[in-house]
Amino acid sequence: MPRERYQNRIEILQGTLDLLILQILRWGPQHGYGISQAIRSHSGEAFQVDTGSLYPALHRLEKQKWIASEWKVSGNKQRVKAYRLTVLGRKQLASERSRWKQLMTAMAGILNPSAGESEA
Repeated sequence: MPRERYQNRIEILQGTLDLLILQILRWGPQHGYGISQAIRSHSGEAFQVDTGSLYPALHRLEKQKWIASEWKVSGNKQRVKAYRLTVLGRKQLASERSRWKQLMTAMAGILNPSAGESEA
């Protein structure tokens, strides 16, 4: 990977990782490595989640009953823990997406004020 790409990685805001995991699992069940790869690829390689952040988040989401897991055998005959979104997780995802839209609107109001307002 080119050095510039690595330097352009963005640290994921605290609390955002849960939203990203729930969204990835909305697309279908996935194991931990698959979740981290999906986050990386769908963010244009800007986000990289290490295992030290991902697995505690998965355990936390499972404890909250937003996701569930089961052991499966992967295509290369290895046991993997597959995670899926639960009904409660779908509700939480809808709530988090709504909050995220509010945040984006608020940020846009500050970063792109209307023409009549003064900019510093």
